[in-house]
Parts: sequence; structure tokens; C-alpha cells
Amino acid sequence: MVPSRQILTPEDLARFKESDICKELMEFINALNDSIIGIKTKDEIEDSSVIQKLLGFLENVQMTNKDIKPLDTKSRFGNPAYRDFYKKCQEMIPVWLADIVPADNMEEVSKYVQESFGNGRRIDYGTGHELNFIAFLLCLFKLDIVKKTDFRALVIHVFYKYIEAMRGLQMSYWLEPAGSHGVWGLDDYHFLPFLFGAGQLRTHKYLRPKSIHNPEILDEFSKDYMYFECVRFVNSIKTGSIRWHSPMIDDISGAKSWEKVNIGLIKMFQAEVIGKLPIMQHFMFGSILSFAGGSMSGELAKEAEHEDHDGCAHPHIYAFGQEFPDCCGIKVPSAIAAAQAARENSTSGDSRKTFARPIPFD
Repeated sequence: MVPSRQILTPEDLARFKESDICKELMEFINALNDSIIGIKTKDEIEDSSVIQKLLGFLENVQMTNKDIKPLDTKSRFGNPAYRDFYKKCQEMIPVWLADIVPADNMEEVSKYVQESFGNGRRIDYGTGHELNFIAFLLCLFKLDIVKKTDFRALVIHVFYKYIEAMRGLQMSYWLEPAGSHGVWGLDDYHFLPFLFGAGQLRTHKYLRPKSIHNPEILDEFSKDYMYFECVRFVNSIKTGSIRWHSPMIDDISGAKSWEKVNIGLIKMFQAEVIGKLPIMQHFMFGSILSFAGGSMSGELAKEAEHEDHDGCAHPHIYAFGQEFPDCCGIKVPSAIAAAQAARENSTSGDSRKTFARPIPFD
């Protein structure tokens, strides 16, 4: 069964928020979070055979990224070579997952995997795509392919490997932030590595949320904790103070404990990602992750999915703070692209390259 969109109106979203599948999604995320409280990223964790296969799958994704080189477009917007990567993955995902996912479920499960790498037409990525990877993992759990005993490795090894793969795509193809800044992506793209990273730090005796402002702590502990690695990455691609370029991360650093940060991010994820129409209008449901509360029939929902073109005669892609955007085709350049272009200028010594001009708070 090919998953299709079911949440197309505020009424659909309200029904979804009261549904069993919404509860399942949040319970799954909470269970993953609980499994890694106090655990370092480089701690020794035993991988089951399915975890090893999932890591091998993500290595294939990374190899495909390396094989398909970005085009020299002199533009800070999404690189068109990403579409070739996207098509290659679309072709190969069923092959890569053949020894993990049963053939009867492949069509459905592979759709979530494909969506987790971004949008092949818009060349963008945001929290909704990240949610699709969690949906993929939830499918594996509901199919009894991964067990509760795999949860720790699922976060520390598989999910972290997925983030590494996405960083590679963002760096190679300069994926644009979906919406305005990934809607509620804390670093333009992601939310969950911050959430899980806060879970890792939840019982730490000495490190505090305000520690993110200490560059030495970030350098020393970024390999141990996802949260510090995420902040380090943001600082590496944006100039100026974190108070200016990432005010939400800065605000969170004022919390008294990592427990408050972790619990707060879980609540924020539920309210601002799972609970927002701009994101959930693109989420799809099938027989494994089932929701039949949508106002549109299955066939019409599939048609709506295929009608997602660049014009204005389709559901808009809302940026955070935009209730009525003029057009869903607004493009936001990648901060990664700006940082790389600036480095190229500084090494070449040519200050006349106008395509490398910084954008506000890059």
C-alpha cells in the first residue's frame, strides 16, 4: 500500500491529534529518548543484526551522495544534482532494504525512507522530512523487525548516522531550509538531535545548558553528546553570536537543567511539529501507520500529492509565522552555501565574487 496524505484541513489535524497513531508517534519518540538518558554518543553499545543492516543501508546513502557530485552553479540555492541523488535513492531504496523489510511492506515503508531525505523537486529539507525517518523506524518496530532492546542503538547509532548522512547532503547540495527555517528546526533543518541530545545530558552532574556558550566545552564534548555537536555545527556555518543567528537555541540555554530542556523540547516537538498543519499536511499514512480521519478520500489524497507543483494552485508550504503566504515558491538560500562560498572567496583572494555576499545572520 502506498501511503497518502490525509491531513489537509485544520479539522483533519484536530482529529489526528486525538488519534491513536499520534499517540503512538509520541510514545515512540519518548521511548527512544528514555533509552539514551545518560548515554554518551561514543559509549560501547551492542548492535543487533538489524541495526548493523540499517547502518549498512545509510552507508549506501552516503556513498551515493559521494558518487553524485554537485554541479558548479555559482548559486547558493539548492544544487540541481540533488535531484539525481534523489532519483537514484528512489530506485535503490527497495534494493538496499530488501534484507530488512518484508516484500509485502516494501512499497509503504520505502516511501517514508524516500521522504526522509528531503524534497526532490524543491531541493529542501526540514523537520517534516526528519519526522519521516522516525516514521520509518516506527514502521520497523510495529512490524517487529526492531525490538525495544534495539532502541538505544537505534538512536545513538542509526539515528545519529542518519543525521550524519543528512549533513552530507546539506553540505554537498546546499539543501534549502523547508518553509522559512525548517519551521521549528533549531538549526534551520533539525529538531530531534537536539531533543535526544538533551536526553543524553539529562543526568550530567556538571555540564549545564549554558555550557553551549563555551567553545572549549563544545570542542571537548561534541563527540559525546548530540546537543553539543549540533550547536558546534551551527556555529561552524554561521557568523556572529549565537544570540543573533540562533535565538531559540540561545533562549533554551537559559534553562536551569537539562531535564527541563529535554522535557520542554518534547512538548515543543508535539506542539510545533506534530501539531502544526504546515508540516503534517505533507505526512502520509498507510496500513502500518494508519489514520482514516482525513476529510479527503484516498484517491483524491493521492491526486493532491501529485499536484504539488511550483504554481499557486495547490496547498502552500507555510514558513513559520506565515499564515497567508503570497506564494509557496519562496526560496530561502542555505546558510551552509553562504559559509562555503565565503571560504572559497577568502582562499581565492577574489573579493569581487558577488554570489558569495552574506545574507542576514548567516
